[in-house]
Amino acid sequence: MSEPSPAAGSRRSAWWLLLGVVVVAAGWWWWSRQQEAPLVEVTLPRQLSPLAQRGKAVFEAQCASCHGATAGGSDRGPPLVHPIYRPAHHADFAFATAIRFGVRQHHWYFGDMPPRPEVADDDIPAVIAYLRELQRANGVR
Repeated sequence: MSEPSPAAGSRRSAWWLLLGVVVVAAGWWWWSRQQEAPLVEVTLPRQLSPLAQRGKAVFEAQCASCHGATAGGSDRGPPLVHPIYRPAHHADFAFATAIRFGVRQHHWYFGDMPPRPEVADDDIPAVIAYLRELQRANGVR
């Protein structure tokens, strides 16, 4: 019985490599489809703090066109009342940084979020307070 030629072994390795690439690509495609942001039905808190009330007005004027009227998401931006944005995963600093400097897409597939220079620096804590109160009212802790 003769030994397989080095070329046959090389072809076999190439086929295994190709199969591996196809499996990884298929897995990535399937996983990426699972990351589409759901629209979230948001329950409003009974009462907002004064800071959150101010943040609500700013959010509605500057953020709602993408993130939805009550931060439940839209076809232009993800829901912010979602477990991904809980304080343990996205601290207040992450929201402030996203508003001020923008952020590259990393959880969803809406593209990068541009900076929002029209949101004044002293309004950012108010927007964050509004989002956190919405989150708590909806069980996102």
